[in-house]
Amino acid sequence: MQPKDLVQLAEQFGSPLYVYDAAKIKSQYHRLTAAFSKVERLRINYATKALSNLAILQLLRQIGSNLDTVSIQEVQLGLHAGFQPEQIIYTPNGVSFEEIEAVAQMGVQINIDNLSVLEHFGTKHPSVPVCIRINPHVMAGGNSNISVGHIDSKFGISIHQMPHILRIVENTRMHINGIHMHTGSDILDIEVFLYAAEILFDAAKNFKTLDFLDFGSGFKVPYNKGDIETDIEELGKKLSKRFLAFEKEYGRELTLAFEPGKFLVSEAGFFLAKVNVVKQTTSTVFAGIDSGFNHLIRPMLYGSQHHIENISNPKGKERFYTVVGYICETDTFANNRRIAEINEGDILCFRNAGAYCFSMSSNYNSRYKPAEVLWKDGQGILIRERESFEDLLKNQIMLPLEVATA
Repeated sequence: MQPKDLVQLAEQFGSPLYVYDAAKIKSQYHRLTAAFSKVERLRINYATKALSNLAILQLLRQIGSNLDTVSIQEVQLGLHAGFQPEQIIYTPNGVSFEEIEAVAQMGVQINIDNLSVLEHFGTKHPSVPVCIRINPHVMAGGNSNISVGHIDSKFGISIHQMPHILRIVENTRMHINGIHMHTGSDILDIEVFLYAAEILFDAAKNFKTLDFLDFGSGFKVPYNKGDIETDIEELGKKLSKRFLAFEKEYGRELTLAFEPGKFLVSEAGFFLAKVNVVKQTTSTVFAGIDSGFNHLIRPMLYGSQHHIENISNPKGKERFYTVVGYICETDTFANNRRIAEINEGDILCFRNAGAYCFSMSSNYNSRYKPAEVLWKDGQGILIRERESFEDLLKNQIMLPLEVATA
């Protein structure tokens, strides 16, 4: 997409605004499948939590993706978007047993990461195929909040508890059809990923009826020009070779599964916001925009960096700005960032805004959530309307007059 296209979309649909480039999502999907082209049975399960808009789910279904979900609501969204139950895997953490049973009744692949839940489910539903999520105790990921395979993580069943797993499976005679792991997000060192994969291969040898091995995801995308990223092609070459060798050793055909979210949609996303004020203080020039961490929380939550461009003045002389939002507390997107000269009314574009951006937005300060637009075949398609005051009132119940005045 060109800056002029984004400016036109901001003028057409207003700001703040999320825009997603369909062509980029498709190219990322095909890049991943090409990297593992030597694996005959490859399954890509898009991580719904990254960006759950129905139109995005429809687009991914159309290009061949399956779905990774973590809640019954995400399962329902997937079914509503046209996915078949067998195309969905459900990997909850800390949810009620009733929710797991409800999802199982939908015909979705269940993935369990808790010994007590595994035993309870296997006792009640031994014939329902179950995948087991293993914690390999491998630290991977760019931030402690998104590293989920280490020893202190709440996710997965410890690899050291394999004897307990096998005892439960033997006692309940439940059907284990998959083994799963996920070490974390923003993985740079593919050797760490391959090391964790060896742990999963060893775990898989304990089960004779597996249909698939799920290696999670966490592939890093570049956040700035020249930034480092996961070498998908190198990982594809090395892991494919090892997987095919294991498949022969195992003695039956297996599916190689991944659960990419950020890798597929992050770079496809643009967040557009209008500059309300330019404020000079004794030491800083603030660019205050018509948004805040209620719409894009990742910089404040994770310290994540989003490249920011002034698409209204792309060739302007660069100056240093601290870009802040309108939320009534510290609300900083970037400190002392070099950006083309900013004037009030300019449109700023935040890149890499496709993953965990709109999906983590809120109504904090009673602000409306932005609209979402899909850029496809040279035109912008509205895929979510901007919220209104009526949306804020929805589901709220005012006190009866006699109670309110008592």
